[in-house]
Amino acid sequence: MHNDIMKYFIGKVIKVNRGGSESRIGKLMHASEDHLALFTEDDGLVYYNTQHIKSFTDNMKGQMEFNIVVPNDIQYKKADNFYSLLESLKFQWVKINRGGPEKLEGVLSDIHHDYVSLINKEEIVRLSMFHIKNISYGLKVENAQDQKSNNQASNQSKQSNKQEVYRSSKSEKQNLSQYEAEKQSYKSDSDRKKSRQRVQYQEEPLTFEEPYAEEVMMERADDDDVSLSELLSSMEKYLRKVAKKE
Repeated sequence: MHNDIMKYFIGKVIKVNRGGSESRIGKLMHASEDHLALFTEDDGLVYYNTQHIKSFTDNMKGQMEFNIVVPNDIQYKKADNFYSLLESLKFQWVKINRGGPEKLEGVLSDIHHDYVSLINKEEIVRLSMFHIKNISYGLKVENAQDQKSNNQASNQSKQSNKQEVYRSSKSEKQNLSQYEAEKQSYKSDSDRKKSRQRVQYQEEPLTFEEPYAEEVMMERADDDDVSLSELLSSMEKYLRKVAKKE
């Protein structure tokens, strides 16, 4: 694939190969004479050896399914050729090929023109340079869909907190209103009780202390119901008290 054609699609979303384990959809970040850099959703940045690319596809309406928002200032490896790219990835953990029996991962320890060496645990694997279809080193960004879900969850949490504050405020206002109503009711009951006490107090019969009782009895002398003995007894008591005061 001629690199001038590939450079035309830099910054656009394309599909490399039509199918199979090595087929990926991503944003074309860089194109060189024998490799290109494709930012993918699942594998991050993948460097393809162009001699293994059978086709690439772009959508004229821009409807390729791609949910990654790639930052404009993202840092990635740039090299003039594929060999120089491998040299820049030396001593890093890499993944070679996306699938099949030649899929490998490990620390890229040595690079030769004919093969590369990878160390994985206790094994040292030497892979022919010709069979390296693509390579990646784990540079990824957050999936746009996951980011959207996280934003929605955050917004829902904020909304829930606002509703909880509103419910608490509403409940507090209701409690305050109920308290004021109970207070007013208690005040009304208290006023009614005081009013009844005043009425009862006013309705109590009037009593006279001595010596006014005798005066009242004397005023009732014309009353037929008062006997002569009672009248004389009252007069005697009255006179004795007057004498004591003098």
